[in-house]
Amino acid sequence: MTLSADTIKKLRQTVEDACRSPTEDIPGVAIVVVDRNGKEIFAHAAGKRGSQVSEPMTLDNVFWIASCTKMIVGIACMQLVEKGMLSLDDGDQLEKLCPELKDIQVLQDDRKLVDKKRKITLRMLLSHTAGFGYTFFNTKLRDFSHPIGIDEFSGSIKDMMQPLVHQPGESWEYGINIDWAGIALERVTGLSLNDYLHKNIFSPLNLKNISMFPTADMKLRLAHMNHRNPDGTLIPRDHLLRAPLIATPSEIPNIHNSGGAGCFSTPSDYAQIIATLLNGGTSPTTSAPLLQPTTIDTLFTNQIPSFPNFARTGIPASKPSLTNPIPEIYPVPGDVEQGWGLSFMLSNGGATGRSRGTGFWAGLPNCWWWVDRESGVGGVVCAQVLPFADGRVLGLWGEVEGGVYKGLGE
Repeated sequence: MTLSADTIKKLRQTVEDACRSPTEDIPGVAIVVVDRNGKEIFAHAAGKRGSQVSEPMTLDNVFWIASCTKMIVGIACMQLVEKGMLSLDDGDQLEKLCPELKDIQVLQDDRKLVDKKRKITLRMLLSHTAGFGYTFFNTKLRDFSHPIGIDEFSGSIKDMMQPLVHQPGESWEYGINIDWAGIALERVTGLSLNDYLHKNIFSPLNLKNISMFPTADMKLRLAHMNHRNPDGTLIPRDHLLRAPLIATPSEIPNIHNSGGAGCFSTPSDYAQIIATLLNGGTSPTTSAPLLQPTTIDTLFTNQIPSFPNFARTGIPASKPSLTNPIPEIYPVPGDVEQGWGLSFMLSNGGATGRSRGTGFWAGLPNCWWWVDRESGVGGVVCAQVLPFADGRVLGLWGEVEGGVYKGLGE
């Protein structure tokens, strides 16, 4: 699979144009597109490392990929399902591993707490039907947490001790579900989530620039975090996930390893995980098997057929400093039914040319990835801009993805 020199030239120019002004457009971005052989068919970085620095952005810069972590943890959990160490549907097992979930209550619209009706399962956690939310996407949960509030990025497991916003299994709600899946993984393996990922995913794929606790070298290459003001201008802002970046070695064991948002990575390293999914669960570059092909099929199977319109209900900007309002998650022409696999969304096609079975998701600082197994292509777009759902980054992602499919079809 190759793109013509003319297509690559056009794609590079598209990326450069999107980063023309570091204080008004996108400060900097790095993009990698791979095929199922692990070959980078397009890779380009443009702009600056931050809105107020002169250093250019490069493909070697390290990004906080936030919720792009969820797909990795989904793979990790399914490795343990294959080994019989975790069950997708055994609520007794999960609540034994995570006894905190036994007595967790459900927050109603009237702000009262009621008991949950059924046990939480791993499948619910991976499909976001367990009932957990995020305070920055759910006003009911946000308001209930005041006057102190909840910071899902604090590095403290105390911020994972939230009430549910729906009864388990009765609705789709995006939230801290996969953080709890990661906690279950830690308790059944006896390893920290970060150590498990390094041993069973990152090392087998020979990935040196991805971790929940960046090395000193990775931190030297960390892309700056930026905030877009209401008038469209950009300013620097403090990093949201501070704890892993400032921790001493003795402090690391006490920091929550966030299965929902904890990884830092270069786009090239993350793209090799994408290539492994494209290749049926085996790394095309190291030949290391991560999952069986049938398990990959399960990952990409819709887990929520009873909620076909989950993506059309919209998500509010409960904390506007972190996210813009999202009227609809990835609109698809024709209003076709969409779904959710085991840790990511299934878009059922799209205007860019992606196939119906394509999996994709995003990270809060405007990182986006997709895996199109039918077409054998996927990629990741990495920026560090808050709030989430930045119009300029969304536009660039669509242009690049569309340009890739157009180029492959020529």
